[in-house]
Amino acid sequence: MTEVVAGYDTCPPWAPFLGYLGAASCVILSNWGSAWGTWKAGIGVCNMGVVYPKGIMKNIVPIVMAGVLGIYGLIVAVIIAQNINAPNNDGTTQYSMYNGYAHLAAGLCCGISCLVAGGTIGMIGDVAVRGFGLKSSGGKRAWYTAAEMEGDGTGPTDAMNADGANKLYVGSLIMLIFSEALALYGLIVALILSQHSFKCEADN
Repeated sequence: MTEVVAGYDTCPPWAPFLGYLGAASCVILSNWGSAWGTWKAGIGVCNMGVVYPKGIMKNIVPIVMAGVLGIYGLIVAVIIAQNINAPNNDGTTQYSMYNGYAHLAAGLCCGISCLVAGGTIGMIGDVAVRGFGLKSSGGKRAWYTAAEMEGDGTGPTDAMNADGANKLYVGSLIMLIFSEALALYGLIVALILSQHSFKCEADN
């Protein structure tokens, strides 16, 4: 008859694979979302800088918000990795399937949330930044001469352009904040999931 090992069904030797998969997925997906948001928003900032160079620093917010997403993934991945126990000398482990599934769920929760948040921030940031530049400049390019910028005097004034641009900026900032909140929700749930644990008792 084969020997029955107590706890093997709840703490199999492959259980840590689930934990490491959760940590890796969290970092990879979070950085993917961060890179995606930075890429899309960065293109918009560069395009807007050609039209309205004065607004570059003011509209760097989407890039900063996208970069924070990678930090969320790093935090959760470090917490998960620290809670994964090394196997014993006899090949058994105290790390249970319960822990593995909890850590995998935590990693996917934070990672996918950061991924979709990064895409949302990038899309909104790209369009909003381009629109801010066009609205602030009144449709004129930065390299226009003084005569070209004067026009026929029938267009909107600089004050009207600035007022419209500020309203657009406030609206886009609110949309970016709620987009960032999606990743924050995933971070909070991931932290709660990562605290759930069950360890098999070591044999004396």
